[in-house]
Amino acid sequence: MQPRELRWETLAALRASSKGQLSYCRHWPQGEDILEGCMSPLVLSPYSGWVLDRVIGQSAQEIAPSRTSTPKESAPLTNQPSSLEKITSASHQGSSPLSSTEPSETKSVTDFVYMLTPQGNDDLSLVEVDQEVLPSKVTEVEGCIRMYEEMHRLKGKEGLRQRQEQQEQMVRAVYDLASEQLKRFDELKELKQHQEFQDLQEVMEKSSKEAQGQQEKLKEEHRHRAKVLNLKLREAEQQRQRQEELERLRKEEGQERLRRLYSIQEEVLQLNQQIDPNYRHKDLPRIDLSAYSNRGNQICGLVSGLIRTTSERGFPTPADVANTERALHEMRGLISSMQQEIAAAVEEKRRRDEEEERQKQEELLKKEQMKAQTPAPAQQSGGKQQKEGLQVKAEESTMQWYQQLQDAAEQCVASFSGISNCKDNNEVKKIKTDLQKAATIPVSQISRIAGSQLREIFDKINNLLSGKPVQSGGRTVSVTQHPQGLDFVYYKLAEKFVNQGGEEVASHRDAAFPIAVVASGIWEIHPRVGDLFLAHLHKKCPYSVPFYPALKEGTSMEEYQRMLGYQVKDSKMEEQDHFLKRMSGMIRLYAAIIQLRWPYGNKQGAHPHGLNYGWRWLAQMLNMEPLADVTATLLFDFLEVCGNALMKQYQVQFWKMMLLIREDYFPRYD
Repeated sequence: MQPRELRWETLAALRASSKGQLSYCRHWPQGEDILEGCMSPLVLSPYSGWVLDRVIGQSAQEIAPSRTSTPKESAPLTNQPSSLEKITSASHQGSSPLSSTEPSETKSVTDFVYMLTPQGNDDLSLVEVDQEVLPSKVTEVEGCIRMYEEMHRLKGKEGLRQRQEQQEQMVRAVYDLASEQLKRFDELKELKQHQEFQDLQEVMEKSSKEAQGQQEKLKEEHRHRAKVLNLKLREAEQQRQRQEELERLRKEEGQERLRRLYSIQEEVLQLNQQIDPNYRHKDLPRIDLSAYSNRGNQICGLVSGLIRTTSERGFPTPADVANTERALHEMRGLISSMQQEIAAAVEEKRRRDEEEERQKQEELLKKEQMKAQTPAPAQQSGGKQQKEGLQVKAEESTMQWYQQLQDAAEQCVASFSGISNCKDNNEVKKIKTDLQKAATIPVSQISRIAGSQLREIFDKINNLLSGKPVQSGGRTVSVTQHPQGLDFVYYKLAEKFVNQGGEEVASHRDAAFPIAVVASGIWEIHPRVGDLFLAHLHKKCPYSVPFYPALKEGTSMEEYQRMLGYQVKDSKMEEQDHFLKRMSGMIRLYAAIIQLRWPYGNKQGAHPHGLNYGWRWLAQMLNMEPLADVTATLLFDFLEVCGNALMKQYQVQFWKMMLLIREDYFPRYD
């Protein structure tokens, strides 16, 4: 191998070595210790002489036989055994050359070092070194350097680990020391607090003992003085109590007499108010109560004068009380006499009023009977001709419909006769009571302020009619408990709806709409309830057909009055105002039902009893002769409730109907 090629291969090997591939960072920490190794001149390690002696000696032995051989027979340098293992083992054995070998090391180094000298075109030449042994030596040196670096790195790691352990031990020791110091500080603080508390407690006990001693001395002095004063105070107190007792007795007697006078005066004034002729008994003009009134005023003045005199004097005397009591007895006698006279006059007036009322009822019934039998033509003002008389009877189709509904109601009553007429079987009676409560109580709960409860009430009624069990009065009730239970509930429910019209709607007119919306929804799902509702309504309010019952032969006056819708109790007919109020409530409920539907139901089908029935009722009502008070009241209530709905439905025809009422029907009331 030529020296030139050997040099280039050496440079390439150095460049490819780990040293040649190292990269240096410019951001390394600054400092003289760090840069000292970089700035100092290059110096060989003290181990270099020892390494080179062994390497050169071995290389000379290997190269000597190779010179006698031909170049073809010489083995490549790469196949020669490396001496890195020997050097490594020698380094592990710890046999490193010391200062005694330094002269030989220096000589060997001078023999081994090569210099680069420019010869010609950048040629490199080795000085005093055999060219053939250079690659093997370089490799061995490089191996030794790497081994040294690895040993240095391992030593650094070990030192770093030991330093970390020392730091951790130092931190633990400092932490333990701080914890112990903190404990000692807490114990010292607690000890100081305890000592301070004990000192304070001792001071307080000492002061308490001193205060108790002073208090005992003061108590002793007080007891001595109290004994002296008690004797004096006891005598003064006994004398004062005797005087106070006498004064108290005198005042109590005076106050008792004064209260008695005031009570007598109050009673006299109250009795005097009973004989006021202008307020109490103005409906009895024939009785003259002026004499009683004058005498009562005199007695009141006498009592007031006595009380005024005693107030100025202080307390009343027993004589004053006796005088006021005599005045009170006189006033009571005066009131008794007046009440007897008034009672006699009232009784006489009552008999006279009853006689007049009976005569008026008989005349009224006779007039209604005459109107029902003979229609009276109505005359218009302004001298126009008489108009044709209106009907006094309902149309035949209407009467047939009315009779069918009544027959259906009677059949329903007959169908549950077993449950309604049972008197001996307690179980059936209990079922009857539970079913009636379950059917009527929810309807009673419907009011003008029902609000969100309407749906709950509707579901409860619907479930009962559908055969589902419902809760009523804390018990479970179902129509399946008795074979006739469903018919019984149908009948009682329809009757309750009509009664609510005559009671709740009559008292609170706006209650018609919540009741009507529930009734309409039940009617739509259970049509039989609707038929029974109409039957009850026509029976209690025949004007809802419309139908004017006629007085037949053999019918008593009380029965005929019930047929007209009046309530008769103890042979006494209800007052006309109460009668009109009930009729108004039922007509209002009917007018609300025909225009309302249950909002949560199926609205695809037609209303079971819609506005067409209301239009038919209005037309038939106007075709019949008007009755005094009744017709006008019912027309007003009906139109007030559903007039707007009829106007939207029939439009021009409705206004024609209103014009007919104003121009042709109203004059018939004259």
